[in-house]
This record gives sequence, C-alpha cells and structure tokens, in this order.
Amino acid sequence: MRRTPLQRRSAERVDRMLDAAAALLDEGGYDALSTRTVAIRTGMPIGSIYRFFSDKRSLAAALTRRNLEQFMARLEPKLAGASGWDPVIDTVVDEYLDMKATVPGFAVLDFGDNAEVAGALAELLGLREGARAMLVAVEAADALLRAHHDEPELVEETKLLLRSYLGGRLPPPVGDR
Repeated sequence: MRRTPLQRRSAERVDRMLDAAAALLDEGGYDALSTRTVAIRTGMPIGSIYRFFSDKRSLAAALTRRNLEQFMARLEPKLAGASGWDPVIDTVVDEYLDMKATVPGFAVLDFGDNAEVAGALAELLGLREGARAMLVAVEAADALLRAHHDEPELVEETKLLLRSYLGGRLPPPVGDR
C-alpha cells in the first residue's frame, strides 16, 4: 500500500476497496481486477484508489494480507487449548477450506507468500524452532488443497500427511499458548 489509513473513515474506504477487489476476483478472476474497476464498483474517484494502491498488484497484495490476518484471527480462538497435531491440523485445514468457500476473493487469491503463512502459524502455535518444517507443511498443503479442496478423501489424505510429517519433525503444540 502507498499509505496506511490512519483515520477510521479512511480505513473503512480501504476496506470497501478491498471488498470490491475481492468481488471482482470472484466474478472474473485476476484479469477482472483493476484499479479502474474497483473505482467504478465502489463509486469512488480513481484518485482515491491511487491514494492507497499504486496498481492492481498492490490491491491484490493488500487483499492477501487481509486474508492472512483474518485466517489467523479465526484460528486463534479455535486453537486456544488445543494440544497435539491432530486437532491443530484439523482446525487449520478446515478453516482454510471454509474461507475458500465463503470469503470473497479467497478462492482466487488466498494468502500470497507461503513463508508468511508458515511464520504466522508457527508464531500462533508458539513454535520457537521448525520454521523450515512448517514451511514444507504449508507448501504441501497449499499444493494439495488448491487442486483437491473439493475432494473429501484427498483432504483427509492431506491431513494425514501433515500429521505424519509435522509429528515426526516438531514437538506437538501444547494448549493455552
């Protein structure tokens, strides 16, 4: 983003811009997204869009950041008190799939950089070591779930793979982090 909104009204305008960008992604994919179409969709002057976003890539980047923040906010209360990899993996995968099905634009642009996702998950789980293992797990899950999110058997196989891999590489997360 070119600038961070400081006032509530500006933050609300940026949220409207990102909501419009997400809707455009759902309707026509990445090619449908542009600063011009966001301006038209929101009824804002194009200059208002450019005040915060230099181009469609910066809009997309802001949307992926918002998606990651929303994902972590949804996970935090659900993982409070969870111990061991089984409930953690079930929760993380199920929440990802729920967002894919319900959050506008998420099916086209989820989080962006998997390293950021891995780091955020490691921090949420209180893992001090194992950044590489978490990144491998996120990369594997991303590849499998991106292609097979609507196949319950492969979703379960993905969870099994993650349990086996993370269980063999990292200590189990302990509740009440």
